[in-house]
Amino acid sequence: MGLSETVALMNSEDYKDRFIGEYAQLMIRINGLSKMLDNWDKGTLVFEPKASHETLTMQLFHMEKYANMLMLRADAESIELPNI
Repeated sequence: MGLSETVALMNSEDYKDRFIGEYAQLMIRINGLSKMLDNWDKGTLVFEPKASHETLTMQLFHMEKYANMLMLRADAESIELPNI
């Protein structure tokens, strides 16, 4: 799933669809940032980020914490989240 595939969910009238879209977008971004940091660690990153490795690592940490909160809320509200 790519970000463009979440647009319909984000524009839905149903809050559960919007919630799923929010979660999907977050997971896509988490996966992308995680891959970027892995490539940076391996020395295979094809560009030099302006932000420090530490800053991006902290961003990933907080994004993962937010994803965990969304999972808890989804469980409480019986919302089935996609595997991304």
